[in-house]
Amino acid sequence: MKRRTLLQTGSIVLALGLPHLARGATILTVRVWPAPEYSRVTIESDGALTARPQFVPSPPRLAVDIEGITLNPALKELVAKVRADDPNIAGIRVGQFAPDVVRLVIDLKLPIRPQVFKLTPVAAYQHRLVFDLYPLQEIDPLEALIAQRLGDGAPATAADPLGDLIVQQAQKPGMSAPKSVAGSAAPTGASGQNGTDRLIIVALDPGHGGEDPGAIGPAGTREKDVVLRLAHLLRDRINATTVNGNTMRAYLTRDADFFVPLQVRVQKARRVQADLFVSLHADAFFTPDPQGASVFALSQGGASSSAARWMAAKENKADQIGGLNIKAKDASVLRAMLDMSTTAQINDSLKLGKTLLGEIGRVGKLHKPRVEQAAFAVLKAPDIPSVLVEAAFISNPTEEAKLNSEAYQHQLADALMRGIAGYFSKNPPLARNRVSS
Repeated sequence: MKRRTLLQTGSIVLALGLPHLARGATILTVRVWPAPEYSRVTIESDGALTARPQFVPSPPRLAVDIEGITLNPALKELVAKVRADDPNIAGIRVGQFAPDVVRLVIDLKLPIRPQVFKLTPVAAYQHRLVFDLYPLQEIDPLEALIAQRLGDGAPATAADPLGDLIVQQAQKPGMSAPKSVAGSAAPTGASGQNGTDRLIIVALDPGHGGEDPGAIGPAGTREKDVVLRLAHLLRDRINATTVNGNTMRAYLTRDADFFVPLQVRVQKARRVQADLFVSLHADAFFTPDPQGASVFALSQGGASSSAARWMAAKENKADQIGGLNIKAKDASVLRAMLDMSTTAQINDSLKLGKTLLGEIGRVGKLHKPRVEQAAFAVLKAPDIPSVLVEAAFISNPTEEAKLNSEAYQHQLADALMRGIAGYFSKNPPLARNRVSS
């Protein structure tokens, strides 16, 4: 009865005078990752934790009893780690509920679907207890893209098919005309000479994020930060460009520092019916000597080189490091979806990769002069030409400095934009058909 009253009132007893020692495991650090799509709370410890979560709908909050520990300073840091602009979390309270039980209460701003799961040690992480807080009202990436393009926030409705709305975006009166690739102004909605009259969508995929920092350079530069900055620069260029009279629009699989599983990146690109998928990364190796940019496409067979095979295996581990809740997904369905790659998709990906590689070579060194191929999970959209760009070797001190250089980031974004536009000028997009994710 006392326990139920505590949950209902939301009150909690702080036992700050108790010894700050864990009985079964020691809490090492805590992290909070806010994002519109979901917020994540991570508790890292030197041993596995046992947690008993209970969601209380009114007011919405998640109460979690963590057994076998006592309150310590690291755990209390959670209270101060919640940002005011977190879309989902209003605040966090922790306290000693029983001699060997710490209660964690996450106060929420809106109803959520909580996922609570444990991760075993991997890479630099020890045991992790993870709370993923998904809003009940999910963000529809296609609707968000349409609303952003229309500029009036109008949502898609059942009366307006999403595929039709994408086409109609380029026909809305009063829209300012973006610059064309050739440099002359093109009216929005103008019919292209070789293509269709519709919006061209490019999915940009900044690699890693959240719990997964990606590669870390000798000076401490994190891959996830570099590629997100590059994605923002490239997005600005795409959104200001037309090809053969067709307006372009960029969609980012992540627009902030949070973790996105590999298959979700693919699903997001398919949900917005992207015409291209460009995953942005920064390479790394065990020694500081390798340098230069690389472009990869998918391979249905073996990898084009041992280096490409090694790179794919490394990038495909992102889900383990970032912290994927395997039980929350249907693994067999995901495998089926990721095995539907086609020869046509791969051929188009190679064309895109070759064009991008040529433009990148104008502003920096290339690691290899040809597009490499391997089984990258993030490139397995069956109906979208997809490439993975390794912008430079972040493990090389000189190239790490270049990646941190604003001037080089702009040069690289310009090169990628020229490559994307060059691909579309030779390969006009076909009429868009609705697809299911």
